[in-house]
Amino acid sequence: MALALSDHWVWDFWFAVDGEDTHMFFLQAARTLGDPELRHWNVSIGHAVSRNLIDWQPRKPILAPAQHSDAPDSCTTWTGSVVRHKRQWVMFYTGTSQVEDGKIQRICRATSHDLDHWQRCEAVAAAVHDPSHYEVFDPNSWHDQSWRDPWVVRDPADGRFHMFITSRSAHGPADGRGAIAHAISDDLEHWETRPPVLAPGWFGEMEVPQVERIGNHWYLFCAVSARYHSQAAQRELPGPARTGTIYFIADRLTGPFRALPDPFLHGDAHGSLYAGRLLRVQDQWLFFAFRNRDPDGRFIGEISDPMPVRQHPDGSLSLEREPAEAC
Repeated sequence: MALALSDHWVWDFWFAVDGEDTHMFFLQAARTLGDPELRHWNVSIGHAVSRNLIDWQPRKPILAPAQHSDAPDSCTTWTGSVVRHKRQWVMFYTGTSQVEDGKIQRICRATSHDLDHWQRCEAVAAAVHDPSHYEVFDPNSWHDQSWRDPWVVRDPADGRFHMFITSRSAHGPADGRGAIAHAISDDLEHWETRPPVLAPGWFGEMEVPQVERIGNHWYLFCAVSARYHSQAAQRELPGPARTGTIYFIADRLTGPFRALPDPFLHGDAHGSLYAGRLLRVQDQWLFFAFRNRDPDGRFIGEISDPMPVRQHPDGSLSLEREPAEAC
């Protein structure tokens, strides 16, 4: 198993590559909580390093909720991404505050020179929620104001930074408002929030986005749950509702993104794997995901071994082998 901790559950994760070392950052919570559903509100960001992507050496956690109750991340420090810029590492991550009972999500930022020691930035860092495009908190529509899981990528054409964010559209049936928001920046500090790059109407939420160029196409990956398939998805997607990682394809970084006949890179009814990430190693793309639930529905909380990804002539993707630990 790529990463399994005896004393903590681990789930959403992201990578930073520094020379021969691959750093994995991940959400973690103590198994002593007993109920894994409590993990979301008892979370910190863990850290491990590997040179072969199989054997991971845990290091000290890098971030936990802030001590001051009115801080933007005093309730949770959730999923994010890391980029290198101007001789430092910049992490964007999800924060919620105790004063809002964790209902309002926002994008926070921290910086590091060595990937081990991180300094929070005082202000809310990026991509402010825009109610003209994105749903504001309404408990009659959804359980939170979704604005999380920031994925930042630099456009090789012009050097500008693009952020892709888990969000919900301000319009449409409530069960299908899940969307991927978009923001753009020249310096990682000042961001312009734009309309969503993807809002298919298929899901209540589309989590943990990642955008990568593979061959001649751009791909947007995200995680979806069977319990949040909309009525439209039940009519339009093939087979029964699945939990897993889906992808969309485009000719440009910002889309338009389109779905192939079966958009799942990996998915099944009980959600064996979730929140998949792709990592490029030389000329090979590898897929990782966290081990979510066993066939009886019990939460597992470990990170899978890497699985090679194959790109087909029509642009579709598949895993070269089915993960044995997910069977």
